[in-house]
Amino acid sequence: MQFVNFAELDTEPFKKEFQDDIIDGTPEQNVWSHFVGANGAFKSGMWDSTAGIFRGPMTDQIEFCHILEGEARIETEDGASRAVRAGDAFVMDNGLQPVWHIETYIRKHYVIVSV
Repeated sequence: MQFVNFAELDTEPFKKEFQDDIIDGTPEQNVWSHFVGANGAFKSGMWDSTAGIFRGPMTDQIEFCHILEGEARIETEDGASRAVRAGDAFVMDNGLQPVWHIETYIRKHYVIVSV
């Protein structure tokens, strides 16, 4: 068993490879993977992205997000468009096909559970 306090970690980020999901712009994304459960089905950490438009499919996973900095507009396949900004928290369910629109920068904590 572990107790992981993100503030006590010195985790090095890695660049996320997502070229096939980019719709517009040249966004760059970093991931700080602070915790991965023993079987890999539970992950938590921090993520950021620069400006751009890209797909973020929820394939075989559910994700909880808490926006720390910046803002984005997220469109879903049902035609809905939602603005999220620092302080907002939300869940993206398995099967959701969101498109992220980021004008400048966004940073979030995430929790991902594989299903």
